[in-house]
Amino acid sequence: MSGLVLAVLLNPDRQSDCQHLAERLALPVLSAEQVMADSGFEFFLSYRDGALKLLDRQSLKKGGLQVEIEPRPGEQHSWPAPRKNILAQAIGKKTRTVMDATTGWAQDSLALFRMGYQLRCLERSPVLHALIADGFKRLSEKDWVQRRALEMPELIYGDAITLLGDLPQVDCIYLDPMFPPKRKKSALTKKSMAVLRHILGDDLDRMQLFEAAMSAAGKRVVIKSPDYAEPLAKPDQSFRSKLLRYDVFLR
Repeated sequence: MSGLVLAVLLNPDRQSDCQHLAERLALPVLSAEQVMADSGFEFFLSYRDGALKLLDRQSLKKGGLQVEIEPRPGEQHSWPAPRKNILAQAIGKKTRTVMDATTGWAQDSLALFRMGYQLRCLERSPVLHALIADGFKRLSEKDWVQRRALEMPELIYGDAITLLGDLPQVDCIYLDPMFPPKRKKSALTKKSMAVLRHILGDDLDRMQLFEAAMSAAGKRVVIKSPDYAEPLAKPDQSFRSKLLRYDVFLR
């Protein structure tokens, strides 16, 4: 599945959740003893510290990757957060509804949610979809979310290229495809991004995704890319940070 040799690592305290997850993803369930006996699996999904996590053999005893629901460093903790950063500038002042068609680890989706946009999320990896669903569930249980009775982002499993034309139209479709890595690496790749690339590979169909988004968007398509990547087409606007670029295509 998704290029991973993957299993569900049994947590005895959440045995039914592990069994249900394994059935949904058609994965085997292994005990810790089976894993330590060198089962041949390289990645594991398991419930740990109140969250669904993706583990490798280095993080079997401690750690693991999960969808982080707290604001990133420098982001506002208030709701709705001010729409002042370059992501909000690219999404547009008059935008109300956004579809993140390449949700990944959901960090941009969650930033958009905290800024008060009405949000729909698509993810075609069943592994990431399960991790995102767990993250959104944990978010829905937060005090500040429940006090305001906020509606969680709608999460849909499937390939955006196929689905976009059949879903209700939104003002903005947001794309963050996987571009090939820069040949000369100046720093170690963040582990979550390295794993994401391992799960998804490069999005070789990003041009088809862009075309599908342009056909389906109500007002604009925004593409996030590393600063070194060539634009998929000539944008109407671009917003840049030190390492990233947001290209805006108006309809």
